[in-house]
Amino acid sequence: MQGLPDFIPTATKTAYLQQLLAVGFDVLDFGSFVSPKAIPQLRDTAEVLAGLNLDYTRTKLLAIVANLRGAEQAASHPEISYLGFPLSVSETFQRRNTNQTIAEALADVAAMHALCERRGKTLIVYLSMGFGNPYGDPYSPAVVVDFTQQLAALGVRIVALSDTIGVSTPALIMPLFEELIPAFPHIEFGAHLHTTPTTWLEKVQAAYQAGCCRFDGALGGIGGCPMATDVLTGNMATENIVAFLAGQGEELGLDLAALAAAQAQATTVFQPLPASAA
Repeated sequence: MQGLPDFIPTATKTAYLQQLLAVGFDVLDFGSFVSPKAIPQLRDTAEVLAGLNLDYTRTKLLAIVANLRGAEQAASHPEISYLGFPLSVSETFQRRNTNQTIAEALADVAAMHALCERRGKTLIVYLSMGFGNPYGDPYSPAVVVDFTQQLAALGVRIVALSDTIGVSTPALIMPLFEELIPAFPHIEFGAHLHTTPTTWLEKVQAAYQAGCCRFDGALGGIGGCPMATDVLTGNMATENIVAFLAGQGEELGLDLAALAAAQAQATTVFQPLPASAA
């Protein structure tokens, strides 16, 4: 929702998220405690949270934060289990996305992890620009490994490699996960992949075959990061991930009727879509 220009009413957001909760996903990224000036679309996250009924779902809630202040806000809500923070391996993008240097962001990660430990939450760190960046900042798989070592030293237990602009390929995805997963057995690695409609399968397949078992998606592949480039590269479509994993024999435990209802609801929530987010 964050990149859409027209504000989606709070009641509409809440109803859509409630339907997603009925599907039975492990985690739902439901909102963000970030500056309303930076991301006005998500200024009502606290109100949305108050409107959700969590009594009949196994799904845990995740809130994205951009700094320690946002983390403190999110951690004050007992309904939230996960806090997600975007740590970029690109200095340029870290400044664009959270108005920090990487060094400042790493200090925040340490403070956020300590906060989560005190409050019974779990911190997820997204390594954004994890497969390359458009700014000319240094990038290699070794850079990602170095960042992961720093996160491991802080005690971070979940790291999502994030393809913020859709440049990942199987030739990048597979060897990176194959190196990281055995090297850091105490970290659960996830794949947050952006893609075009024609390249999603090869990306999911590469991550899965390399041992990744945690995937982020959005119904219809809607969205992207408005802080990254002028053109949004869509998210990985959740329904494609579900179909792929089911085809591999994975027991996902999802309510497929509720998923179909959520897909139908999404067509009204997100219409009309701007061309850059389609």
